Amino acid sequence: MAKHQNESDLLSTYFANGTEVEISSDEDGFRGAWYDGTVMRPIFKKQRKNNEDDEGGDSKIRVLVEYKTLMADKKGKKPLKETMSLVQLRPKPPPERRRKFKVSEEVDANYNDGWWEGVVMEVLSDGRYSVFFRGTRDQLEFEESQIRTHREWANGEWKPSFEEGGEDEEKLVSPETKLNNKAAEEFSVGSLVEVSSDEEGFEGAWFAATVVKLFDNGNYLIEYKNLRNNDDTEFLQEETDRLHVRPPPPDIGPFKSFKVLEEVDALHNDGWWVGVISKVLKGQRYKVYFKANNEELEFKHADIRLHMDWINGKWVRASQALKL
Repeated sequence: MAKHQNESDLLSTYFANGTEVEISSDEDGFRGAWYDGTVMRPIFKKQRKNNEDDEGGDSKIRVLVEYKTLMADKKGKKPLKETMSLVQLRPKPPPERRRKFKVSEEVDANYNDGWWEGVVMEVLSDGRYSVFFRGTRDQLEFEESQIRTHREWANGEWKPSFEEGGEDEEKLVSPETKLNNKAAEEFSVGSLVEVSSDEEGFEGAWFAATVVKLFDNGNYLIEYKNLRNNDDTEFLQEETDRLHVRPPPPDIGPFKSFKVLEEVDALHNDGWWVGVISKVLKGQRYKVYFKANNEELEFKHADIRLHMDWINGKWVRASQALKL
């Protein structure tokens, strides 16, 4: 019953009835955004045990939530209600102080009733910013009041933290990471990197590659380590911009085991895909839930790594995970 107990603890700590939360959706047109809502009540769903290897209970907690900005009727008077899993919820972030943003900084922009992750491409006059959204390839302008710092919720903590001074963020970075940060300010020919793609079917994954050439416009010609061209005669080469290239994550040491609801990257179809541990199985195997396509797959321990985000030239990971 370990999984059920863990979910029960999360439910009582962060998602009690009436708690304000942010909700992610798997429906087309809504993926990649977080929406304000309120927890109505938990729903305990009974499940059959189909696999004798499963470690955990035979029930799964889901939560009935009510959106604050999405409506169920055309008149806009009836708030939409949906049943969500815990991996689709996070606490509502505390208010943060107004601040100035920089080019290349990762932010969330308030757009179409939700918060969408993007990157500041240009600082405009009168406190406005031009923000690029990788998922849709759109670039839109926003007021300063419509933007907030992009943060990840992992292991009960917001990263980067809301504390001033940046000292807490520095604590999350290992010495190996700091060296990696300096080396990655500019990628040279021959540099090992990871590359993301906006092509359908590849969103949300990072693929190992090598920088082959630098272009005058700041883009890179990269060659993938595992992806082949259509003729399967050589490794695929592509031109990509700096927003889709990052250094390989640092090696922060082996982990004996992962926990339910821990954010990870799973090696699948030659790339690393971000997901969440949904079930711990016997024999150091796990089920991982991928929010982007609403899919759950099984992986062995060796094909999973801790998820880290490359934010403002630093690798960021919750401090609890680094201590495991």
